[in-house]
Amino acid sequence: MAPSVADHSQNTTETVTSEVLKLQLNNAQNKGPSYPAYLPHFDVNEKFPPTEIFEFTDPALKADPKKPNLLGGADVKVNHLTPYLGTEISGVQISQLSKEGLAELGLYTAERKVLVFRDQDFKDIGPERQIEIAKTFGKIQIHPTSGNVKGYPEFHVVYRDGSDSSFREYNGSNRINNTQWHSDISYEKQTPGTTLFWILDQPETGGSTLFSSQVEAYNRLSPEFQKRLEGLKAVHSAVYQADFARARGGPVRREPVESIHPLVRRHPVTGEKALYVNQGFTRSIVGFKDEESEYLLKFLYDHIAKGADFHIRATYQPGTVVVWDNRLTVHSAVDDFADNVRRHAVRLTPQAEIPIPA
Repeated sequence: MAPSVADHSQNTTETVTSEVLKLQLNNAQNKGPSYPAYLPHFDVNEKFPPTEIFEFTDPALKADPKKPNLLGGADVKVNHLTPYLGTEISGVQISQLSKEGLAELGLYTAERKVLVFRDQDFKDIGPERQIEIAKTFGKIQIHPTSGNVKGYPEFHVVYRDGSDSSFREYNGSNRINNTQWHSDISYEKQTPGTTLFWILDQPETGGSTLFSSQVEAYNRLSPEFQKRLEGLKAVHSAVYQADFARARGGPVRREPVESIHPLVRRHPVTGEKALYVNQGFTRSIVGFKDEESEYLLKFLYDHIAKGADFHIRATYQPGTVVVWDNRLTVHSAVDDFADNVRRHAVRLTPQAEIPIPA
């Protein structure tokens, strides 16, 4: 006799519960995480309706280009990491920015692509205030499969220690390296814009994040090749992510979606054109046969991955908050720290506009 749906649900719940208990035991043996309230929470019974389209206007459109509320303080120090992307900022607290200052933060993020804020109190201001600030930049996406914070599904929790190898399993266990360039949740109809990410527990060395400018990746192409790419569209899919979660007995809070986005998009504030393909979620080019699509996407992935002269490596210290624009960048975690070392971080991912074709 085939097992009932109820039996399957019970087995799945027991599997997830077992994984959580193992995680908690490992934490106890290693003095525990610094922020246990932000441990990844998995509930297979947690369900949400499909994401609906909503009206969006980027707050950066109303920002003062001189950014007096963000960069005007006497103690503010700015260090550009490269000409194309990446700026380290100290002397300003994100948690204390006014509405005008947050709009300027969105503008500066679009201009510099990635901002690395040092010595922030952001991790200590509580989930309600963190969510309130992030909502400045759009409706926060509730991730369909990842660990979230109990009671606060808006959080995407990034966690790895000696008991959790899901990161490597997701990328594939037979790979030489685990670098995977992606733009977060690009399968949504309204893809994310200004995104906030902060570390709670960090390895002593390693555990950084690579970022690449999709604007500069586009600019490096020949004018004729750029023309050929403009007007093309690609399929972005959440199916593999959902299948991976189901296979591990994890939650699938919404059924996976696929969206079609322009291969080259235009930013609504800066007007810059950027490639919009990524290894993590882009599956095919619309109207191309399989071999044609695979050939072109492989070229673009290689171009993005090998472009070290338009990459940065964002490093973390206690209190670091990284803010980036998912419309203009791709990124990858760096798997360069020991298996038994804890890395614990959280992300808030506001959704922006439906991608604007170039």
